Amino acid sequence: MPTSDNGSPPVYREIAEELRGQIRSGRYADGDRLPGENSLMERHGVARATARQALSVLINEGLAVAVRGSGIYVRLFRPVRRHGARRLSKELWGNGRAIWQTDSEDRGYEVDRLRVEEAAAGDHVRRALGLSEGTVVVRRARRYLVDGRPVQSAVSHLPLSLLGAPEDSPAARRIREPDSGPGGIYARLAELGRAPARFTEEIRVRMPTPEESEELNLTPGTPVLEVARTALTAQNVPVEFNEITMDGSAYVLQYDFDA
Repeated sequence: MPTSDNGSPPVYREIAEELRGQIRSGRYADGDRLPGENSLMERHGVARATARQALSVLINEGLAVAVRGSGIYVRLFRPVRRHGARRLSKELWGNGRAIWQTDSEDRGYEVDRLRVEEAAAGDHVRRALGLSEGTVVVRRARRYLVDGRPVQSAVSHLPLSLLGAPEDSPAARRIREPDSGPGGIYARLAELGRAPARFTEEIRVRMPTPEESEELNLTPGTPVLEVARTALTAQNVPVEFNEITMDGSAYVLQYDFDA
């Protein structure tokens, strides 16, 4: 029976450590049901509140997920490695590849809940893109899944004035369609003579809104990474502002710099 006497860790943490070790050793594999509160109470001789705290530790660490009416299940997920510079290189999208191919490697990824619309730019979007009040943008909102798990949502804003009418060119039309074609919107911007030449990103960590928690299926206590990225042409003209929200437990961010 675990004990918290003599300055040792609280009982619930000892129970959590035992379960964590069993998960890492492979005794409990991804998708396996963990012992419930009643089982832990009987095995360790603890109160229900203590058993519940132990399971909550694993849930908050992202190692387990609670399924309503069913139990607590192991949730192992190999983090997505997001390479900041390589994924945005012209060599990638200029050759018809999706920037997501650098993130997912050989893993299956898909885009769902994709919505494209024209709308007036909000204040923060106007500031990022240097637009005047009332300017209309094309908004491309989508959610990304890796191995069937939601890991990221993103909304791109592109000034309508830079795109031209959809009947003017195939590229202008494709940007307004759910499938923007090989290389995505950056390849289409290049065809319009608005190729991104550099990007700037700001990243911060925060707790999610209720809507974000639902959209990304986040467990309680999981933070999100908020990325605000602006794409600019060689003439320093902003052509896209992208708001990205990532599951903080699902990502490793990699950046390479020369000394």
